[in-house]
Amino acid sequence: MRALLSTIGSRGDVQPVVALAVRLTALGQEVRVCAPPDFRDWVEGLGIPFTPVGPELSSTGKTSPSAVPPTPEQRGQLVAASVAAQFEAVTEAAAGCDVIVAGGYLVIAARTVAEQMGIRYVMASYCPIALPSPHHAPPVYPMLGEKPADGSVDNSTLWARDAQRWNNTWGSLLNSHRAAAGLAPVTDVRSYLFTDKPWLAADPTLGPWPEPAAQDVVQTGAWILPDERPLSPELEAFLDAGEPPVYFGFGSIRAPQDLSRNMIQAARALGRRAIVLRGWAELALLDDQPDCLSIGEVNQQALFQRVAAVVHHGGAGTTTAAARAGAPQVVIPQHVDQPYWARRVHELGIGTAHAPGAPTADSLTEALSHALRPDVAAKAELLAGEVRPDGADLAAQLLIAADS
Repeated sequence: MRALLSTIGSRGDVQPVVALAVRLTALGQEVRVCAPPDFRDWVEGLGIPFTPVGPELSSTGKTSPSAVPPTPEQRGQLVAASVAAQFEAVTEAAAGCDVIVAGGYLVIAARTVAEQMGIRYVMASYCPIALPSPHHAPPVYPMLGEKPADGSVDNSTLWARDAQRWNNTWGSLLNSHRAAAGLAPVTDVRSYLFTDKPWLAADPTLGPWPEPAAQDVVQTGAWILPDERPLSPELEAFLDAGEPPVYFGFGSIRAPQDLSRNMIQAARALGRRAIVLRGWAELALLDDQPDCLSIGEVNQQALFQRVAAVVHHGGAGTTTAAARAGAPQVVIPQHVDQPYWARRVHELGIGTAHAPGAPTADSLTEALSHALRPDVAAKAELLAGEVRPDGADLAAQLLIAADS
C-alpha cells in the first residue's frame, strides 16, 4: 500500500500524522507526508518522503497578541492561497498512492484529489468536538473571525451555523477547483470533507466520543510518536539539582502577553523551580537565577515523567503526553479544541483549567497550587495507566486491512 498523509497546521497537527507514517513504514508500507515546510527536516530525518505545502508557519507564534487581526479581505486572500497551495501540493504528493489520509480539520483539497485519482480517502480528527454531535458545540476558529457562543443557542443550531460557515469560507474555492477538474460541486463542504465515517485519533479515556454506541465514528486512540531521544546534559543536570520543577510551554501558538513573567513568578511564589519551553513564541526567562531553565524542543515523554506539573496551552498532543506521564496539568486554553482539553483535565481530576482570559501571576499561582495537591497527583498517576499507546498501530492496521 502507498499512502499519502496530509495535514495543515502546527506541530500538534503534524506529529500525529508522522506517528502514523512511522508505524505504517515499520509495517512495510510506502508513505509520504504532505505538511508545512517547517517540518521537512524532521520528517525527512525519519526517512519519510516529504512534500511541503504552503508557507512556513513558525513566524506566526512570534506575532504579538496585540497585533491587529487580518481584515475579512485579507483573511479571504489567505484562505484562497491556502486552498490553491493544497491542491498543488496534494496532487503532486498523491501520485501513485492508494489512499489519502487527511489529519486535522482544514485539509480542504485531499478528498477532491482522491476523487480525481479514484483512490480511498480517510479524514481523522484529533478531538471529539471537531465532529458534529448534539452532545457538544462546535469548536471556535478565531482565525476565521469566529467568536465563542454565549450559551443561549442549542448545539444543533450551532452545528447548522457551523456548516454554513464552512460553506461560506471554503465552498466557492473548493468548487472552483472541482469544476476545473470536471467534478460536480459540493453543497455541504463540512460533511463532504469529514465523510460519513470519520476517524477520531484521540484517546478514549481523555477524549471519548460522546456517542459510543454510534457506528459513524471510528475511534482509534491518539497517534503517538515514540520518542527515544535523551534529554540534554544541561537539562539532566537541572533536573538532578533539586526537587521536580514545573514545566511551562505554549508549543507553537501565540502566547498571552507577559506569560513568561507570570509563569515564573507563579512557580517562585510556590517555592518551585521552572523549566520554560521557548517554543514558536520564543518565551524568555526573567533573569539568570539558577531556579529557572530555558529549553528548546524536547522529548516530552521523558521530561514529563520528571516534573511536578505541566502548564500548557491545551493542545491534544501535550495534554495526552502529560496524561501518559502521570503529570498534573494546568491548561491555559486559547482557541479551537484547547478549551475542550482544559475541561477534560478538570473533569478527570488530573489538573485544573485556568479561568478564561489572560493569565496573571496570581491566577497562575492559584491554578498551579491546585494542580500540585497530593490528591491531584495521585489521580494523574492512576490515569496514566489508562491512556492507550497503540492508536497509531490500530489506525495503520485499519488502513492496511482496507487495502487487502
